[in-house]
Amino acid sequence: MTKSKIFILSLLFFSSILNAQTCIDSSAYNNMLSNLLSHSVPEICADSAASLDSSTVFLDAREFNETKVSTIANAIPIGYDHFRIKLIKSIPKNTQIVVYCSVGYRSEKITEKLIKAGYSNVSNLYGGIFEWVNQGFPIYTQVQKQNTLTTKVHAYNRSWGKWLYKGEKVYNH
Repeated sequence: MTKSKIFILSLLFFSSILNAQTCIDSSAYNNMLSNLLSHSVPEICADSAASLDSSTVFLDAREFNETKVSTIANAIPIGYDHFRIKLIKSIPKNTQIVVYCSVGYRSEKITEKLIKAGYSNVSNLYGGIFEWVNQGFPIYTQVQKQNTLTTKVHAYNRSWGKWLYKGEKVYNH
């Protein structure tokens, strides 16, 4: 790869990070995320992720008790503590993938693993499902094997739940 291609790719990568850091209205939430995340992977804002086409795969890096409360439509639950690349081996490595968790920390770590495994079009949802809901995008729960619109979000714990401004917070589900 030439130096100019490396430079252009670096600019695009850092541009995506800067853009993601400006896509959250709450300066307090944004400051917390800026310090929490290592910004080691491409990041995508909730509004940009919501406008992606239906071929995009959303991976939910939260644990089962969290995903049971709600998810982004058609997201694949992959967990965090027990995640293994083999869980997604059927997804082609050039597929557009958005990984999310509550606020973006766990999904950033999973995104790092995906990139290391050769996935080339993967992003971390900046602010996670909390920001998705804060911006008014829909979430769903499974009722009798059908996606049903909900306002409930597993808020992880009270310390993290304070960043969820909209929706109904659920703890210890």
